[in-house]
Amino acid sequence: MPRVVSFGSVNVDHVGYLSHDRIAALADAHGWFPDAGETVRVDAVPAAVRDDLTETFLGGKGANQAVAAAAAGGDASLLGCVGDDEDEHAVLGTLAERGVVVDGVERVDAPTGYAAIVVDETGENRIAIVAGANGRVTPAYARRHADRLREADCLLLQNELPAAASLAALDELSAAGRRPTVVYDPAPAGGAAQVLAHDAVDVVTPNESEAAALDEGLADFDGTVVRTLGARGVAVETGDDAFHVDSPTVDAVDTTGAGDVFAGYLAAELGDGAALRDAVELAAVAAALSTTATGVQTAVPTREQVLDVLADGES
Repeated sequence: MPRVVSFGSVNVDHVGYLSHDRIAALADAHGWFPDAGETVRVDAVPAAVRDDLTETFLGGKGANQAVAAAAAGGDASLLGCVGDDEDEHAVLGTLAERGVVVDGVERVDAPTGYAAIVVDETGENRIAIVAGANGRVTPAYARRHADRLREADCLLLQNELPAAASLAALDELSAAGRRPTVVYDPAPAGGAAQVLAHDAVDVVTPNESEAAALDEGLADFDGTVVRTLGARGVAVETGDDAFHVDSPTVDAVDTTGAGDVFAGYLAAELGDGAALRDAVELAAVAAALSTTATGVQTAVPTREQVLDVLADGES
């Protein structure tokens, strides 16, 4: 069983399923409002937006990816911070029920991270995050958990934690004789270039908007670039190869977190020694299946479901 560690964020997701007209009105009223497929950081979400967010789920890219890695068959653990309201949302207990080891997650004197997620009539999402406890993850925290970082077969990183903490985690790996494969999801794209430039990052998984924002950094990156293209599949570029993997056709209702499901499955497969193309094919199916249900963690497909779809496609 591959050991997958997700060093990342934990959020409570507040979700609204809105019409295009309502989303256009919110975008006109709030200059920070994200574009389709985009994740942005904000200091707070105003009441005019919160009132439209009627559903609540557990999320955060770090937690989501850990849940997906567990579903893929990995020995998945999460490193990060939750707030003093953790019990109210049953964050850690729910993650444990979903197969994630949470004994390294620390509680801090701040609210758990908050995400405002708007989903349109086609299932496309727009996400604004408020850091909360995620902003309290420090380089010292990374150093305290250096042994677990080093012992992983695959390490998942995202850009919802302070860059200093992620860079400290990568520095710990660079100083070690053995280190895991590092998969980096550069979302939100703002500030992601400095983590992408670290020599311990092996694989980066931007979506189309993130790839556009990180164009220069990706051009200089000498690892594997895995571009997720939604329904159009996945484009992979290595140092000496490039290939495309199709995504199965599904009736998508909510694309939120599809990239997280992709990353979690990819990490579990790479951590288990799978070939890159095989790992991407499995992860692409898992991501597509996750869009057929609402939420993220509640929509992660089982490994058996993913393998059934792959088998049907080969028959």
